[in-house]
Amino acid sequence: MSVWDDVVGQEDAVATLRAAATDPAAMTHAWLLTGPPGSGRSNAARAFAAALQCEQGGCGRCAACRTTLAGTHPDVTLVATELVTIRIDEVRDLVTVASRSPSQGRRRVIVVEDADRMAERTTNVLLKAIEEPSPHTVWILCAPSPQDVLVTIRSRCRGVVLRVPPVEAVAGLLVQRDGVDEHVALVAARAAQSHIGLARRLARDAGARERRTSVLSLARRVRGVGDAVLAAGELVDLAQAEAKAATEERDAAEKAELLRTLGVADGETLPPRLRSQLRDLEADQKRRATRHQRDVLDRAMVDLLSLYRDVLVVQLGADVELVNTELAETVRSLAEDSTPEQTVRRMDAIGVARERLEGNVAPLLAVEAMVVALRPQG
Repeated sequence: MSVWDDVVGQEDAVATLRAAATDPAAMTHAWLLTGPPGSGRSNAARAFAAALQCEQGGCGRCAACRTTLAGTHPDVTLVATELVTIRIDEVRDLVTVASRSPSQGRRRVIVVEDADRMAERTTNVLLKAIEEPSPHTVWILCAPSPQDVLVTIRSRCRGVVLRVPPVEAVAGLLVQRDGVDEHVALVAARAAQSHIGLARRLARDAGARERRTSVLSLARRVRGVGDAVLAAGELVDLAQAEAKAATEERDAAEKAELLRTLGVADGETLPPRLRSQLRDLEADQKRRATRHQRDVLDRAMVDLLSLYRDVLVVQLGADVELVNTELAETVRSLAEDSTPEQTVRRMDAIGVARERLEGNVAPLLAVEAMVVALRPQG
């Protein structure tokens, strides 16, 4: 057993991080782990943090390893925002924490899983701490690519690049760790395009598989502009419902906890001097729901891209395995009903919709324009 067991398909990256954890000459104070979504950046960062605290370089059995991986080690700070961006006051708090000596562990380790979600002003606050590090502090930043982080930050970090893990490696992890059936694991890993977290959700949640199949059915259901508008509305409503389901219970618990902390009894009117704290909480919850809705819609678009990628593979006669093997008939039908040029235009439309969504365009407008572009062309 080792802390590296869940970092699948990343042999080169693991070798670099493992060497740094055990050899002071290979170590530096700031790291930037980059790789596409689902490559296991967060898993690698947490494993590295555990290895840095472990006397044996990541045995996976000692208290330092177990508490780090569980997120409870007193000298390991994990930051993963559920909002659209990481706020500047959060980073200021991290800088303060970074200046302290470790209380129990070998080092103080700060892991920022969403370093790409910092505005430039926020990043500049972090820059000073990385430029003038405490001798016992290690920063581990994660982002999809080096270009997603300001050049002033990445120039002061040692970069480690993660790749998309092989489908078989992800499926093997699901079988070994989660006890998933081999066939289900392989289908889920392929459908998730080796995104580890998504593959696990697809393998373990039949509802998630059904929702994905429903999204992909858009390609055959949309025959005209009217169908496109209705389908876009359904997709946005689905994303809103999923965001609400994922956040509603947590929002209520957070509100109840805040009121309890403020000494306000259930059903009692909140004094005016305390209302700003409730408004701040509600604003954070709204931003969290917004991000979740965007993430659901973006995932749907990535799924659609995978379908049209398969269509293009068939149209070009490429000797490449399909992502959506269980929808092979649909893929062949779409390939016969269109040209490669039309398929590429549809993929471009999906790409534009993703960019618009990232640019805060109203979700319904972005999705409607995309689905209209997916309809059959004469």
